[in-house]
Amino acid sequence: MPADEDPIASRADDDRDLYDVATWEERTSLDGLSVALYWLLTRSAKAGLLLVALLILLAILGSFGLGLLFDPAIAVLLGLSVIPALGLAAYVYVSDVTTAEPLSLLVATFLLSILTATFAAVLNDVLQPYFRPFGFLGLVLFFFVVVGPVEESVKLLAVRLYAYTDARFDAVIDGAVYGAIAGLGFVVIENLVYIAQNVELSELTVGVAALGAGDGIAALRALAGPGHVIYSGFAGYYLGLAKFNPGNRGPIVVKGLVLAAAIHGLYNTLVGPVTAVASGLFGVPQVLALFGFVLVFQGAFGYVLLRKIRRYRDTFLETRDAVDPGVEPELDEFEQ
Repeated sequence: MPADEDPIASRADDDRDLYDVATWEERTSLDGLSVALYWLLTRSAKAGLLLVALLILLAILGSFGLGLLFDPAIAVLLGLSVIPALGLAAYVYVSDVTTAEPLSLLVATFLLSILTATFAAVLNDVLQPYFRPFGFLGLVLFFFVVVGPVEESVKLLAVRLYAYTDARFDAVIDGAVYGAIAGLGFVVIENLVYIAQNVELSELTVGVAALGAGDGIAALRALAGPGHVIYSGFAGYYLGLAKFNPGNRGPIVVKGLVLAAAIHGLYNTLVGPVTAVASGLFGVPQVLALFGFVLVFQGAFGYVLLRKIRRYRDTFLETRDAVDPGVEPELDEFEQ
């Protein structure tokens, strides 16, 4: 007997009516009311969550003044800072060998990630003071206990709220794609806030002056950006795996979050000390040492993520060819 089936349902013949005994379907007016109320409650919960996120976002942006939203110089710096993350997210997108993901779901996930990122901003600010008295050890705990888990959870929430529930999310690999897009949305809002906090709008003008005033900040944020795509790409992949393995959905999602949060926390922990040591050891500027560390760290874990995607690709092609050996597989970006 299946674990999700009552003993009566498993033994009764097809002609026996088991409604409200061992099975249920919408029949009466009360049933219809129950279905409608459930739909309203679930939709209201999502709408309320997004409304709170929107209010937090408006409060954050409002703290910098409305000029932030319309200043072309800020837009230039923001665009420069997200280019590497955008490139990596695009590469994950084109690596999907199943059906192409619809633009509507990609845009929705991107925008939802901008909204849900506000929860991370609030939680990080509220909880950080409790770790600060413990010095470097407290900072490390903060990265692994708060920053990594919280930021990866809110990015995964952006996927879970909409794309995950859509029928067009129809393959495990789709989770990695939407996870990467959620990471890109997080990078955009994080970089926007960081740039706004560190650049005086009054000093910026469109053109060369704007780049000269903030190109260093944009470069530093550009280095951090791809990491968010990689972390949430891992978490998203396991979210996709969970969707098609409902019996173990919870542990699979947790595995993806633990993996993403651990890599995230490790990066935050090592980036400062390793950069300082490498700069002194090799006698190079800290910016150059930072670039080298980011290249090695994010390159290593990015390679692991792409290997996971490639393994899915290979298995997909092998099983497809086994079903229809007459189909000639098309070359993708890995084979060209």
